[in-house]
This record gives sequence, structure tokens and C-alpha cells, in this order.
Amino acid sequence: MASVLPALENLSEDKHVESLLFPCLDEGSTPSSSTILIPTHMENRPTIIDLFNQSVRLYASNPFLWEKVTTEFVPTTYQETLEQTHRIAAGLIALGVKPGDKISLLSEGRNAWITGELGILHTGAINVPLSIKLEESNDLIFRIQHSESAYVVVSGGQLRKIRTIMEQLPDVKQVIVIDEQESYLEKEMPLSALIEKGETLLKDNPDIVTQTAAAIKPDDIATISYTSGTTADPKGILLTHRNYTANVEQALTLMNIPQTFRTLIILPLDHCFAHVAGFYSFMAMGASVGTVQTGKTGMETLKNIPINIKELKPDLLLSVPALAKSFKKNIETSIRAKGPVINRLFHIALNMAYAYNKEGYNKGQGWQKLKKPLLFLFDKILFSKIREGMGGKLKFFIGGGALLDIDLQRFYYAIGMPMFQGYGLSEATPIISSNGLKRHKLGSSGFLVTPMELKICDSDGNELPLYEKGEIVIKGENVMAGYYKNEKATAETVVDGWLHTGDMGYMDKDGFLYVVGRFKSLLISSDGEKYSPEGIEESLVENSHFIDQVLLHNNQDAYTTALIVPNKEALKRYVHRKQPELDWDKREAKEIALDKLQREILAYRKGGKFEGMFPERWLPAAIAVIGEPFTEQNGLVNSTMKIIRGKVEERYADRIEKLYVNGGKEITNQENIEALD
Repeated sequence: MASVLPALENLSEDKHVESLLFPCLDEGSTPSSSTILIPTHMENRPTIIDLFNQSVRLYASNPFLWEKVTTEFVPTTYQETLEQTHRIAAGLIALGVKPGDKISLLSEGRNAWITGELGILHTGAINVPLSIKLEESNDLIFRIQHSESAYVVVSGGQLRKIRTIMEQLPDVKQVIVIDEQESYLEKEMPLSALIEKGETLLKDNPDIVTQTAAAIKPDDIATISYTSGTTADPKGILLTHRNYTANVEQALTLMNIPQTFRTLIILPLDHCFAHVAGFYSFMAMGASVGTVQTGKTGMETLKNIPINIKELKPDLLLSVPALAKSFKKNIETSIRAKGPVINRLFHIALNMAYAYNKEGYNKGQGWQKLKKPLLFLFDKILFSKIREGMGGKLKFFIGGGALLDIDLQRFYYAIGMPMFQGYGLSEATPIISSNGLKRHKLGSSGFLVTPMELKICDSDGNELPLYEKGEIVIKGENVMAGYYKNEKATAETVVDGWLHTGDMGYMDKDGFLYVVGRFKSLLISSDGEKYSPEGIEESLVENSHFIDQVLLHNNQDAYTTALIVPNKEALKRYVHRKQPELDWDKREAKEIALDKLQREILAYRKGGKFEGMFPERWLPAAIAVIGEPFTEQNGLVNSTMKIIRGKVEERYADRIEKLYVNGGKEITNQENIEALD
């Protein structure tokens, strides 16, 4: 992301930078609840159609969608979006789509994704959004078959996947291809032909879409959103129209979105977080959303993200930790490229901002106030230049999908583009809490949306007091209708209207939620004591250059074990520094590398530099080195890059078992040696 810091070419250049809501310099008090902006124009229990139509009436000429197909971003107004949506909906009706039909949507983020979903919903049909990261073998087949999709809407870039599996999808009546193709196979048709059908139908029956949409009820299903989860096979989450509009209303109690705001949706549109915090929340307030320019390959699309950010100049971005880390790495790389003087100045400024900001809500207290003038200067000559590389208007990020490391939060807060942690899950449509400019505590998962009830429960379902850790359980209109064709899982997850999230956390006295790991993935010792592994796992990865991924295991066993995916290149460099003459192919080299991995773990035990960070009984006493990374391709991480614990444990059950037999603690065993090849 070389374009992130173009203005650092000349730090002495005095350019005007748009005034930002710069939290590390803002001494203002938290706004009262009376300042919270919510779409009061909406009906009591609106559908997504109601939400859209009322926004079109209020903001008809405002730009809603931004898309870059060739050289620049082009806007589409709310009124134009409505017209496009009606043509698609009419085309689907002409094709034979009926209320309740399921339509799978597989495409990169673009205008046609959003108008496609809105078109589907206007017919009373159900959208089944599918991730473009899914492979056709098993993953796509399962979702399309399980959802009973009768139609598939697919982009040209994803069409190959559908063609590969069409013989296994006999119930699919029609495949609608968004991008024009040179030729079409049986059951395929271009989106343009569907739109022509719609235009013809609307000439004969101009009210057909309006009349069909008017019959849709708040509790009708809008989407079946499949989650890859972290512990089990995917489930089809049934989300109603009211689930979505309720969560939009809830989300807007935490943040204001002026009509002038823009966002670039850099997350996949099938992601529930992108749905609500992205285009539906922006839609409700008359603001606008852009999508990343689609490249010829996935990597090319990723490279377009920083370019598009600079072009569209978003006010707010949604992100996940993996992207946050990538942005930070590229910023630091660009700073280092400016030479040691600027690099040193940058880190002096960062450290001063860290000390001043603390956890955000308590920034600038005591003698730290004396740093404010110097921080203002650093912001003007340094941090503002970094923000220019991100468009110059970015007020803040909202981070979701996984826990956001507090060091990342402090970094972005310091440079004036706070990345606030949020929390939710698809079963909650998904937003449960978030930090924001109005209320924030770095390290927390934020303030709760309203209206919504939340309690922290122990394993017996008893509610716990403040600061005690237990399962996060919520109740509200954002709770899903259930899992499709899975009554057992539904009954286990939603009890008397309360959604059991499976996540562990606690509440503080100020109403902030802290999420600390998975409640259902606890390590359980032989004496029944329980402990969450996530903190240890994250620390091992963050504090070691030699460990890329780690998963701890203890299911009522004598000791904890670990599956470790090493950074082989870092280990090779380490061995070469130790013994330059030693060939990596030699067993002795592998033993030196394994010994280094062992000592990375020992650093957390007595005498180590991380001593006391975690209880020693939960630190791994035996290690299995895994030769391949956990990826989406091998089904071991989900779309937000969280390890799917159950699948990893199932895949490597034999390796785990061997760690508990005689000699299992010996790290230089043959399987670990071979894993480093």
C-alpha cells in the first residue's frame, strides 16, 4: 500500500487537512442520549422494503451507491436504485419466482449485489448470500442444496464454480449471470435479459412489484445466512425483515450517520456485519456506500482496496482484524521507507499519543494534558499525512468478526483514525455492542445497542454480577428466527427468546461489554476446572515470530497440549544464524528449530520473560507441529479468519491423542520433524 503515505514526500509542506473528529485531542464530554440520531420516520416494525421506500422518499436525489467499473466512481441515486430494483424484481416475477422461493447470490461486492438482493426481497423471495471464498466442492453444493435454492444469481467471475456443480443441482431452475458472456449453457441467462423481461412486465402491469412487496410482513424471512462457525458445520441462519430493520435501529443508537457520509464496503457483502452496519444503516440515513472495484483475480481486488479508499474518501470503514493488521503493516513499511529520522519521529509521536490517550475515555488526564500542544503539532505534520493516504476524511473504523488486539486499537486511535471494537454474531443480525466516537473504552467490545437485554450466565444458566465472566446471552428483536431445517440446534441456541451466543465475557459498571473468548471452547482439566484458551493462543502468535497459528486442547486431560503452525521461513533463518553451515534438510537443523519453538512456550513459564501472564497449568506441556496452515481452503478457518476449533481437533485427532501417550511431550519426535519439511 505504497499510496498510503504520498504526502510524506515533503513533511514541511503545509497543506490544509479536513478537520476530523480526532479523539486523542477531543476533550468533549459524551453526548447525552438525546443527541442520538435514529430514523424516526420509520414505521413501528418496518420491513426492509419499508426502510428502502421511506429512504427513497426522503433522499431520492442523494447518491446511494458508488461503483467504479472503469476509471472513476460513478454514483447511483436512491431513486435510480429503486428503479433498477423494480426492474430486477419484475424480471424475477416474470421468470416465475414466488414468495418464499430461495435464490442463492454469489458475487463480488458491486451495485448488482445490492440491487439484486433488494430485487429478490421485493418479490417476497429469500436471498441466500454466498461467500465468494467458498469452493464448489462440498461448500457451495451443501448451501445451495440445503437452502433448496431454485435460482442462482452469479457474477461472471464466479460462474465457473456454478457450472462445475450444476449436474449436482437438479432443483436449480435458472442461473442468472450478472456479467455478459460470449455464450450461455442450459439454464443460464444474462441479467440484462432478466431486466428486459421486467421492463416488459412493468409496461403491462406497472404496479406488480409494489403490490407484491406490499404483502411482505416483518416476520417473513429475508435471508438464509450460512455461517461457517468456529466449532461446527455451517448452519442456515434464518433472518427476518424485522431482524434487519431492528438491528439497524439498534446500531444507530451507537453512531450517527449524516447524509453526507460515505463508506467503502471492504468486507464481503454476504457478511452479516457488512449488511447491517454497511448498506442498510447507511440506507436508513440517506448516506452512500461504495464497493471495491472488482479485479480479474482476488489478489487484484485486494490491491484495489487502498486505491479505492483514497478515491472514494470514506468517512467510516468496517474492518476485521486481518485487514487492520495489513493496513498497519503497510503504514509502518511506508514510514520506514522515509528513512530513520522520520521513522524515529513517528514512533516518538506514537508513544506520546499512547500515553496521552490511555483507554480513550480517560485520555488527557492529569499532567498528560501538557502533551496536548505537542500532539497537535505531531498530528499536523505527521499523522494528518497518513490520513490523507486513507482519503483524508476517515473519522473511524468499526472492527468486528473477531477480537481486535488492543495494540491495534491504540495504534489507530493515536494516528486519528480510531478502530473501535464491536461485537456481534450472525444469529443476532449481527450487532450487539460497539465502541464509537460517542462512547468508547479501548480493550472493551463496546456499549450495548438499545433496545436489547443482555445477561452474563454461568454454565448452569444463573445470571452473574458485574465483572464475573460467563456466557453472553441476549434478547431482542435482532435475535434470529432459528436455524433452517435444524430444530435441535435452534432449541439449544434460543431458549425462551434468549440467544445463547456461546461467547464468554463480562460487563463493567459503566455498561461496557468485554468479550474474552468462546464459552463453548473452554479448556477443561481433569479436575473439571475451566479456562478460555483464546488469550494464550493470541499471545503466542503476537509475541513470537516463529508461530503463525496455534490451537490449545484440554478436554479433561492431565495437561494442556497445542497444535502449532510454525513460520518455517523464520525458523530457517534462525537456524542459519545459529549454524550457517547446517543444511535445513538435516535432522539436526529441524531439532534446533523445534527446540526454539519449545523455548517460545517456556517463555511463559517461571523464569521466562512472560512469566505470570497466564496460569501455568493451562500452558501447553506437549506440542504437535502442523505442516500446513489452517486456511479457508482446507476448511479450518472461517471467512473472518477465525480458527474452526472443532474441525481442527477432528482433523488432527490422532496427533492430539499421541501427545498424551508415553513420550508425547518430546518435541523432537518424527512427526514434528517431518512437519518442518
